[in-house]
Amino acid sequence: MGSQTVVIGVVLVVFLWSVTLVSSVSDVECSGVKALLSACYYFITYGFPDPSPGSPCCNSMISIKMVCDNTVENRRFTCRCLMSLFSTYTPNGYALATLPDFCQVSLGFIVDPNTDCNLIP
Repeated sequence: MGSQTVVIGVVLVVFLWSVTLVSSVSDVECSGVKALLSACYYFITYGFPDPSPGSPCCNSMISIKMVCDNTVENRRFTCRCLMSLFSTYTPNGYALATLPDFCQVSLGFIVDPNTDCNLIP
């Protein structure tokens, strides 16, 4: 478990560093968002740790929020990336949708398969 935490930490630091260097959506990669969400894998897939996703997952959500805060384009891109994950985590997409609330993070849009990412301000 300790080595997994170190790997997640390294991915988080590298991703945060890369986010500070970008200012346009073309530089933000969906793979980076997905890598951050890997810290939430067990919560999304199996519903544990219960009752909340835990610190590594919530730290990842904070990092995703930092991406969303840069520009409208980044918010829309991140929205589309997260929406694409609903099919990956079927039938547990609801767990993905609950992450912002559990982690008390506002991404600037609702994580829901019916969200129209093009309408995000």
